[in-house]
Amino acid sequence: MPDISLTMLVVLCLAAAAAGWIDAVVGGGGLLLLPAMLLGLPNVPAAHILGTNKAVAIVGTTGAAVTYARKAPVDVKSAVRIGLMALAGSMTGAFFAAGISSDVLRPVIMVVLLGVAAFVLLRPSFGKAQAGGPATRGRHITAVVLVGGGIGFYDGLFGPGTGTFLVLALTAVLHLDLVTASATAKIVNVCTNGGALAMFAYQGTVLWQLAALMAVFNLAGGMFGARMALKKGSEFVRGVLLVVVFSLVAKLAFDQWTA
Repeated sequence: MPDISLTMLVVLCLAAAAAGWIDAVVGGGGLLLLPAMLLGLPNVPAAHILGTNKAVAIVGTTGAAVTYARKAPVDVKSAVRIGLMALAGSMTGAFFAAGISSDVLRPVIMVVLLGVAAFVLLRPSFGKAQAGGPATRGRHITAVVLVGGGIGFYDGLFGPGTGTFLVLALTAVLHLDLVTASATAKIVNVCTNGGALAMFAYQGTVLWQLAALMAVFNLAGGMFGARMALKKGSEFVRGVLLVVVFSLVAKLAFDQWTA
């Protein structure tokens, strides 16, 4: 456990709870938790921050996934297939990450996100009650290859907003409503987080005591967020989605400006 004040420990635990809630509803909890940990633990190496974040996140994500799977019509087998492909994609993306500048990627991702926000705003029916009917076998294959492999590759290459992109892509490709897409994304996230955590653990860059404490709060936030999404439905998830998308654009713009 690093040398940390009680006040900062409380702040980090609350941030973990809030991040779990956001991640369970629509993805993107890392937008809150990672900056909080970087600011709250300035003397801790970045690798240990990332490793500890994964140890915290996988607990909340698993809790949310279980909560969703019990009450939402989730195709667990398809979600696991997508998750395994995403795991392979993220490892490939990480391999190429050193050769690509994030300064080049940020503007591209910002444009994509703004386009996504405009689409969601202009299409009120997006993400409601399987608007395109049940997905065909071809769409399931597309989801495994493009959603799993493509977004997994992006996660390893760059990362920010991966959970949000998963929700949007699953909604578009598999004709899922936003609640079911969020549930499916959680199962995919469990697979990718598990692979990343195993690597961080092997490298010895996880602060296990701190992670265990924060994980309790992340789990509570994740399960509460999943229950709220199930109760309030797709319109609620759609609103949170737009807030997260615009927050991600603002963060990327700030990072680009200060780079």
